[in-house]
Amino acid sequence: MLHRAVCPGTFDPPTNGHLDVIGRAAAMFDELVVATGVNESKRRLFGDDERVELLRETVAGFGNVTVGTFDGLLVDYCRAEGIGVIVKGVRTAGDYDYELQMALMNRRLTGVETIFLPAAPEHAHLSSSLVKEVARFGGDVSSFVPASVHRRLTEALAR
Repeated sequence: MLHRAVCPGTFDPPTNGHLDVIGRAAAMFDELVVATGVNESKRRLFGDDERVELLRETVAGFGNVTVGTFDGLLVDYCRAEGIGVIVKGVRTAGDYDYELQMALMNRRLTGVETIFLPAAPEHAHLSSSLVKEVARFGGDVSSFVPASVHRRLTEALAR
């Protein structure tokens, strides 16, 4: 078993697809850090503290998963935390193409490796952006996110 890995993302909000990748990655490593970062190009519904809280609730059932935050380059976070592997979930060929470029750059910069986990078929259509959009227009997204996330999502959209 490999020692430590990070599963990064915006997680705005965490979905069942995220939870599936996190669970599968947690089974491969002694410790998995789920890290949410600042991404200025993404408009977020939940603030940094809210996303951390949602993630902690979502991953509470995994004994070897912790939640962290990072600002700036993920590889700098990896170096500071002694993490040598990044785990990325991919849903489509487009995701893979984008993430492959990032993986190659990260490896070149610091030697940090990236492992890609394909989305489970039942979650391949899920993205946080799509979940938020459907929820904003009154669609039922309760089967796409954990119950605690659904409650908080409903509250956030009602504000």
